[in-house]
Amino acid sequence: MTGFKSDFMRVVHERGMVHQCSDLERLDTLLASGARTAYIGFDCTADSLHVGHLLQIMLLRWWQKTGHKPIALMGGGTTKVGDPSGRDETRQLLTSQQIDANMATIKRSFANYLRFGDGPTDAVMANNADWLDGLLYIPLLRDVGRHFSVNRMLTMDSVRLRLERDQPLSFLEFNYMILQSYDFVELYRRHKCIVQMGGSDQWGNIVMGADLGRRVEGAELFALTSPLLATASGAKMGKSAAGAVWLNPDRLSPWEFWQYWRNCEDADVGRFLKLFTDLPLAEVARLEALGGQEVNEAKKILATEVTTLAHGADAAGTAAETARRTFEEGARADTLPTVQVAHARLKVGIPAFELLHEAGLAESRTEARKLIKGGGARLNDKVLASDITAVGEADLDAGGTLKLSAGRKRHVLVRAV
Repeated sequence: MTGFKSDFMRVVHERGMVHQCSDLERLDTLLASGARTAYIGFDCTADSLHVGHLLQIMLLRWWQKTGHKPIALMGGGTTKVGDPSGRDETRQLLTSQQIDANMATIKRSFANYLRFGDGPTDAVMANNADWLDGLLYIPLLRDVGRHFSVNRMLTMDSVRLRLERDQPLSFLEFNYMILQSYDFVELYRRHKCIVQMGGSDQWGNIVMGADLGRRVEGAELFALTSPLLATASGAKMGKSAAGAVWLNPDRLSPWEFWQYWRNCEDADVGRFLKLFTDLPLAEVARLEALGGQEVNEAKKILATEVTTLAHGADAAGTAAETARRTFEEGARADTLPTVQVAHARLKVGIPAFELLHEAGLAESRTEARKLIKGGGARLNDKVLASDITAVGEADLDAGGTLKLSAGRKRHVLVRAV
């Protein structure tokens, strides 16, 4: 469909953010006629969201920027069950205290993306524990469960793929799509929410919720999903050599976050600028057309724009300046990620491979050894000749720090304490 009536549909399609929509033409018409409400759910399985969630957050951001009301739904209730989508094993069950603690830190991730308040298009933060925790089993079976066909549930990807791989699916997890569907109905009742958005792996669950709303409330509800993203080389979004790319600065520093985007593949620059920044498409096209060494300037702009949204302009500016000093001037920037090591250990000497691993520059000691033996590790900007080189007091500068590097783009300061 082309020639959209609503700003939201035009923007998200131009930027490549849509995979499927249950009734595209009808929803476009409704969005053009006034402010509407949509939600996306985020379970609280960790104390931070990561880059894999970022496209969903950007969908909510554009929903609000084009004149509509977004709801960020925290899965305080559904996290107690665990979403089986895309997994071969049951998620570890968390305590209520762990879920509440995770939720408290996750909420902060939305502050730079959405405007919260009481206005008609101000964002709302909801928690599905508010209604799921109080449900009674028999009434739920009678009032909600009777609308679900087990035959149909077995065809949904979240269930079907697990069973096809001969992996166990607990009855607890099997209920997840019922609870997610009930969320949609409850948000319709409370906020007149008519759209649920999510990743394409959530399509079946969202459609089930829209169907439940039609059955129990006579509501006209819609499903809209985004594509599941991978890098140009096929790697999963949100993962780096050092692990998950977290949005919480306590889990991953703004510098490391900036570096993740700065180090993206050339072929991904234009796509990522469309998906993860607010830059006008004309500017994106200009940056996407850059070739040769100029593409690095486009990557810096991408990194700074994405980091500004996630962590604020000050943090993004500091990260960009740290990169400039580290790479262009060869200087040791004090704002590099820092790890602390006991001075007593450095007096004795720490094997280089062990310190490289402790500093987070290698996932394992074995990987650290390989990195050093391949000439890819540096101590104070000098190539480490051996994986068993003892790093000690003599390597510290006057401020009691030394610099470790993995390749040319990942650096950590080690401070003696």
